[in-house]
Amino acid sequence: MSYAAPVNDMMFVATQLAALDEVAKLPGCDDATPETVEAILHECARFVADVVAPLNQPADNAPSTLADGVVTTSKGFRQAFRQFVEGGWQGLQHPQRFGGQGLPKLVGTPCVEMLNAANLSFALCPLLTDGAIEALLTGGSDELQERYIPRMVSGEWTGTMNLTEAQAGSDLALVRAKAVPQADGSYRISGQKIFITFGEHDMAENIVHLVLARTPGAPEGVKGISLFVVPKFLVDDDGGLGKRNDVWCSSIEHKLGIKASPTAVLLYGAGKGEVGTGEGGAAGAIGYLVGQENRGLEYMFVMMNAARFAVGMQGVALADRAYQRAVAYARDRVQSRDVGGSSAAVAIIRHPDVRRMLMTMRASTEAARALAYVAAAASDAGHRHDDAGVRAQNMAFYEFLVPIVKGWSTEMSLEVASLGVQVHGGMGFIEETGAAQYYRDARILTIYEGTTAIQANDLVGRKTARDGGRVARAAIGQVRQTETMLAGSQEFEEVLGALVEGRVALESVVDYVVERATTDVHAVFAGSVAYLRLAGIVLGGWQMARAALAARRMIDAGEGDRAFLEAKIATARFFAAHLMVQAPALAASVLHGGESVMALAEDRF
Repeated sequence: MSYAAPVNDMMFVATQLAALDEVAKLPGCDDATPETVEAILHECARFVADVVAPLNQPADNAPSTLADGVVTTSKGFRQAFRQFVEGGWQGLQHPQRFGGQGLPKLVGTPCVEMLNAANLSFALCPLLTDGAIEALLTGGSDELQERYIPRMVSGEWTGTMNLTEAQAGSDLALVRAKAVPQADGSYRISGQKIFITFGEHDMAENIVHLVLARTPGAPEGVKGISLFVVPKFLVDDDGGLGKRNDVWCSSIEHKLGIKASPTAVLLYGAGKGEVGTGEGGAAGAIGYLVGQENRGLEYMFVMMNAARFAVGMQGVALADRAYQRAVAYARDRVQSRDVGGSSAAVAIIRHPDVRRMLMTMRASTEAARALAYVAAAASDAGHRHDDAGVRAQNMAFYEFLVPIVKGWSTEMSLEVASLGVQVHGGMGFIEETGAAQYYRDARILTIYEGTTAIQANDLVGRKTARDGGRVARAAIGQVRQTETMLAGSQEFEEVLGALVEGRVALESVVDYVVERATTDVHAVFAGSVAYLRLAGIVLGGWQMARAALAARRMIDAGEGDRAFLEAKIATARFFAAHLMVQAPALAASVLHGGESVMALAEDRF
């Protein structure tokens, strides 16, 4: 089954919920008119359906391979990547001065979703390149930016993020890679990095690694980490490729999912390059400092935040792909009689529980998509608005939503992909149907770029407790405004009731976190994942309520596709009745369950 991008829903969310018309008024966003954006999305949908999606299952069956340090990607990847970059898709959101198109994040986000839905393994390469570009735009010198960014925007070169080491996973304070300064201003980088996505491949001429390492005498912990650009091939003064740097792929991982994406172990300073040793016999790859020494984590967080939002979009993408396949199967699969009475077997989409599963998949995906697009619009305003106060307000809202988009959307995608397998029944457990691949691929999303617990801890600590709940309560205030708009509508009485209950539950947890974060820290953090899930459900449900109101308004005005709009209302009502009702229970587990989490002594496990 081919992938068909839900362009209608993407445009509805962008225009009716994320206020595309307001984004188009921001400086540099004049081209983001609804007509232009819709044309871009249709062209992206055509490209991924024709070129990228057909490679998904074959590449899962025949992943990337490694021989003598050289990775050969799955059949068709190189050619597809060439078409991707020649179409300008890598540079969609990046500045025009570096060859990009400078379009807002709200336009780039649905394109990112489509690419990941079509082929998650393939999409990881441009995802990491986007993040590397963002990091260089933030911390890189003019020289580094001019040397590397244009070639990354063009897709001639790709980028990676090198954080993890064997002893330093989530705890980057334990990074031990070394960076020895040289007289010419460069550094010699040595050490090993693991889990490096597309750390070696054959899809581009050069790979620009962004590497965390420590200089001699640097402070211990995260305050002593610096960030370096380490290209696979050195770049000559004229921009051409020079010597092979001393960075080498020693192995690639064999994984549960995203099999076609080469996850590399990289050795820096193994004597495999053509650069020899440095000053005083220092071994290692040649690297260049990004920004100032000991501020590397600050710069890398820019890349990590971009990647975390993008992984949230991967969750939305995989959920939508799993939903599409499940619906197609449910329409075709004839099995058992209708419980309401029939003389013959019917398509399983007629059965109430199959319908429940499909509606859960649909409603969850649409809510997560809406919340992410609203976050993208806030990011655009946070970066581009003329008023500094408006910029700060929107950026705070975006940063509050990032851990929710990442954590809730990816957990949701795993549940949706699992339901997809269930809809298929026994055939879902068979690889040939494709449903199992989405389940396997989705499993990594809650882990990489910060586990769900890391996102939840961020939501509790940095995004709620640190500012006394100011931004969280501002978001809750927006929910209250939607409640006012729903009031008096008999059609949306159930939606209003569920939204009010959800908002009250979220409010109580925000109050609890703010009051107890310093006095009962273990209890608060024991409920952090439940808080994140609660925030996702309530804020996602808020977007679904807004969607229902917009759909009704358009129907009454005689605008849009009536069948699509009526389906939007039905989906919003389902979300309220079946998913939003989880909110009070999640709040109860946060408010009253912390002590039980820590009650059992370690030696009793």
